[in-house]
Amino acid sequence: MSTLNPTTKEKEFGGAIGASILIVFLPLITLFLYLACNENYVMQGFQLDADAIKGVFCNQILRNWQNVFFNSKCWAYYLAWFFSLAILDVYIPGTTKYGIELRDGTRLKYNINGLQLVGFLLVLFISRFYLYGFNLFELDFLYDNFLGMMATSWEFSILLSFFVYFASFIPLRNKNGKGTKERILSVNGNSQNFIGDWFMGRELNPRIGEWDIKLFCELRPGLLLWLLLNVSCMQRQYQKLGYVTNSMFLINALQFIYIIDGVLNEEGCLTMIDITTDGFGFMLAFGDLCWVPFCYCLQARYLTLNIINLSALSCIIILSIMALGFYVFKASNNQKNNFRQNKLPHLKSIQTDRGTKLLIEGWWGISQHINYFGDMLIALSWCLPTGFNTILTYFYVIYFSALLFHRQARDEEKCRSKYGKYWDEYEKQVQYKIIPYIY
Repeated sequence: MSTLNPTTKEKEFGGAIGASILIVFLPLITLFLYLACNENYVMQGFQLDADAIKGVFCNQILRNWQNVFFNSKCWAYYLAWFFSLAILDVYIPGTTKYGIELRDGTRLKYNINGLQLVGFLLVLFISRFYLYGFNLFELDFLYDNFLGMMATSWEFSILLSFFVYFASFIPLRNKNGKGTKERILSVNGNSQNFIGDWFMGRELNPRIGEWDIKLFCELRPGLLLWLLLNVSCMQRQYQKLGYVTNSMFLINALQFIYIIDGVLNEEGCLTMIDITTDGFGFMLAFGDLCWVPFCYCLQARYLTLNIINLSALSCIIILSIMALGFYVFKASNNQKNNFRQNKLPHLKSIQTDRGTKLLIEGWWGISQHINYFGDMLIALSWCLPTGFNTILTYFYVIYFSALLFHRQARDEEKCRSKYGKYWDEYEKQVQYKIIPYIY
């Protein structure tokens, strides 16, 4: 057993069996959301029309499987998108930042250039929109080839997962006599079981040179493709109606704010569990590249097919929920980051024997994961513009809340093991886990 890379003892998601189920189940959910909301059928209420879904599945997938799964145009579009962003990620100048200290005592270097990238892409998009208006062919291609692009991103995530898995067995070269030849593996992805490790991600931070694959996938191709898919729905609605409904505009505006904020604040990801703890395997590759763009645009797709004009009061309520959630999310995360940088020494905390402090005042004295509560409010604000005619468009807030509850449980287990008696004292001081005064 390596002292640098201990064998995984506590297996996430039930080990290989749970991983095998999720490898199949997650793509099926993505497919289901398409079958339940497309040009030929849209789920209403709480009931599914099984015959309608079967018809869509047979006509668009079974009888057209080659065009769905082996579409050369979709592959060309996706590869151009992915690798163009990769080149920009590497070569657009940014600020050099370092991640947390790894088990071998080193820190990885990152080129933080989200602001510069957003500026470049916005200028490019606004220029094209000024010239062509709501007639951008790339957006029409995305909307018309939604299923093919979804399948392509799924297939690409599988290939990428195999690449990083097998690359994790190739020793690293020492640089100037420093570092190690042994790659740093994920604490959750070194079980010696192929399926479990391939799913969870064997290597913690797979890289090509100094280009970090995991951070790139977290914030670039999937997140920005989600934005393009939303705009493609808005363009299609304009082409149909000659105007854009306020519900469609709200969805695009609210999610645009969230997406761009994520790209601009990529430095904050360097301390997130996805970067610090989880390996990069199928779970994150599929989640970043397929699940995020093709599931999270569900509300915009629904509003393309169901025309909803909201009252002024409804818009105000939705905007208020989004503003409150965004404020809680940003303010709490900023406070945590400033505290970690010793910029808020006056805040009460519990000193541990590991040299770290557990914050128990301010936002973090209200609940252990107050930022998750803000995230839940944001998620709810994205679903409300679709009205109340179907439970389908509330999939995001239901799924995302479940994800955050699971993440909180994972974090709690890790912290209890790490801090022991200090964590017990922390839980006495901060009783609520996510939702103040409720849970």
